[in-house]
Parts: sequence; C-alpha cells; structure tokens
Amino acid sequence: MALRLPLALAATLLLSNSCATIVSKSRYPVAFSSEPPGATFTVKDIDDREVFSGTTPTVVPLRSGAGYFEKQSYTITFSKPGFDSKTMTIDADFNGWYVGNLVFGGFIGLLIVDPLTGAMYRINDTQVQATLVTSGQGMAPTTEGGLQIVSLQDVPLNLRDKLEPIATK
Repeated sequence: MALRLPLALAATLLLSNSCATIVSKSRYPVAFSSEPPGATFTVKDIDDREVFSGTTPTVVPLRSGAGYFEKQSYTITFSKPGFDSKTMTIDADFNGWYVGNLVFGGFIGLLIVDPLTGAMYRINDTQVQATLVTSGQGMAPTTEGGLQIVSLQDVPLNLRDKLEPIATK
C-alpha cells in the first residue's frame, strides 16, 4: 500500500509527454493600449499575415509558436488621425518549462508536442503601450505648462539635435 503512491507518481512522470504544454501554454493574452487611447492597431505575424485589427485598449490572445521549432514574432502598427503611426515588435522567447522534458523523460514532448504546439516558447511582453506623437509637432499634446517625459525613440529625428542634457549632481 505504501509503495503504490511512489509508483503512481513515477509512472505519471515517465509518461508525461510534454512538460511545457502541460505546465505552460501556447497562447498568451497581450494587452494593447495607447496614449492617447482609441488608436487603431493591427497585429501581423512572422509571415506578415494580419492576425488581429482593433482599437486600444484591448486584449488579444497571441500564439507563441510559428511552426515546428519556430518561435513567433509580431509586428504591431498603431495609428490615429492627427498622430504619427508607430510600429513595435513582440518576439517569443524560449520557455524554460521545455527543459522539463529532459528531466521527466518526455521525448515525445521534447521532439513533437511542445515544438508543434509552440509551448516551447512564451511571450513575455503581455502589456504593450504605444505613445503616439502629434503629426508635425514632434511631441504628444500636453496640458498648458505641463511636463511630459518621453522615450528618446519617441522624439522625431529632426528634433533630437535640439535636446540638451539635464545636469545632475
């Protein structure tokens, strides 16, 4: 009787076929938002196929795999009238749970299930926000006398030479 539980656990571990598929997933909910809100956006996969089109804010489930042993990559383009379009990318990364196939002897999971389902990869960027810049202005609108902090990549090239460093102590 005391031997049944360890034997059952050992059998379960040996018969585990796909560690990443069991413990993890192959679709990840990604939240898309923008400043200002209400921007339209499209999501294209690694093959340049449109997989989603909508308006911010929204959540979209995205696959982490693009095919057998191929991780997915997405290109997202945000746009709104009166603002410059902005393009961003999301790439899938290696999922550490995939290594569990080696430990638990799941060669079917290692060579077939996890690579086919895409579970051997994961999407870490589950929140994507785009700050749109007013067309021709170079900066997003602010309230009168307000301060706005933006990333250097959001400053148009023609205005970057006008930037001055802030002295620090």
